[in-house]
Amino acid sequence: MEKFIIKGNAPLHGEITVSGAKNAAVAIIPATILAKGRCVIENVPDISDVAILLEILEHLGAKTHRLERNTLEIDTSAVDCNEVPYEFARAMRASYYFLGALLGRCFEANVSMPGGCNFGVRPIDQHLKGFTALGAEVVVDGGMIRASSNRLVGSHIHFDVVSVGATVNVMMAAVRAHGITIMENVAKEPHIVDLANFLNSMGADVRGAGTDVIKIHGVDLLRPSSYSIIPDQIEAGTYMALAAACGGNLLIKNVIPKHLESITDKLVAAGAEVAEYDDSIRVAGSPVINRVNVKTMPHPGFPTDMQPQITALLCRAGGTSIVTEGVWEGGRFKYIDELKRMGANISVDGKMAVIEGVPRLTGARVRATDLRAGAALVIAGLCAEGVTEIENIEFIERGYECIVEKLRGVGADIQKVLVPDAEAVRPAQ
Repeated sequence: MEKFIIKGNAPLHGEITVSGAKNAAVAIIPATILAKGRCVIENVPDISDVAILLEILEHLGAKTHRLERNTLEIDTSAVDCNEVPYEFARAMRASYYFLGALLGRCFEANVSMPGGCNFGVRPIDQHLKGFTALGAEVVVDGGMIRASSNRLVGSHIHFDVVSVGATVNVMMAAVRAHGITIMENVAKEPHIVDLANFLNSMGADVRGAGTDVIKIHGVDLLRPSSYSIIPDQIEAGTYMALAAACGGNLLIKNVIPKHLESITDKLVAAGAEVAEYDDSIRVAGSPVINRVNVKTMPHPGFPTDMQPQITALLCRAGGTSIVTEGVWEGGRFKYIDELKRMGANISVDGKMAVIEGVPRLTGARVRATDLRAGAALVIAGLCAEGVTEIENIEFIERGYECIVEKLRGVGADIQKVLVPDAEAVRPAQ
């Protein structure tokens, strides 16, 4: 087992370069299946989720090659399989994007129910509703989602709730449907726009991405292309929250400032100084952190993937802050008990966390419960007094490329160590 050991309570200074967007990469990589031939994808984050996707592609018959650390060559000419079995799907939720990609390529897809971070109910009913509207027959059989159609046909689809996953999946299938598909009440996140741009680079006709309505004119054939993935909005936001929490001064490079506006607004309200440049952003923390209320919302609202990180920051704010989860039904608050082990004063009532600021956090032995919760524990550990040990770091490495190296580069005392499994058992409390 590996874990992070952090010695905290030191301001951080310097520059951090943000990697390619995880949420865009996990959609764009499966989408390469839609065109027979060789795609070259640049600015791909070197993270475990990407490694799993490449394994799935190889299983399906594709050939993958890493031209550089962050540049992939994917040749889907020989894809001859339409099934993603449980051993792959259980490792990450985004494996379900192969449903839309395979349905669009082969008009048949068999994908095991997905795994990944477990922080609440995340149904796939809107995905299935969209596939059915396009003319596919969809059944869930023995943990497998099976979708097939002799001919996908464009349709008018109104999603009951805004769903990033359903928007991505149905978009990929619809680009190969005959006629026009109109998708209403869709997600508007930056990675939705990035996927649409990638599909269009392959010859698709997708219009309106980034708005409430996406209109797709189906095409008979897509061609391979070269494409560069956008910077990671959530990685950038995580390091912004870190600078605000630790009282440091960080220049965060390779960002799109417009994608960060909702995060910037809350950090400024909390007392941080934020300066925006063309493709970078500087955040300087304040000795005094102000109380702030936050509610997560679909884009352009405050991202749910930044909820744990902003909560870690507000643990040391003066007064009472309230963080409300407005996206996921489950509340996404499993990590709160870990922050409380470090001295945080937080109570949870359904979808709402009430945070009473404390003067200091104290290092402790904690566990990441999911990807963004793990990032929150890193933030808490770096601004806490003493030593923090974070277990289950495989969650964190699903979405943050070279996080130890990047943090050490700005003065953080953090290391990744290998420990015997016997030491990984936390004593009973």
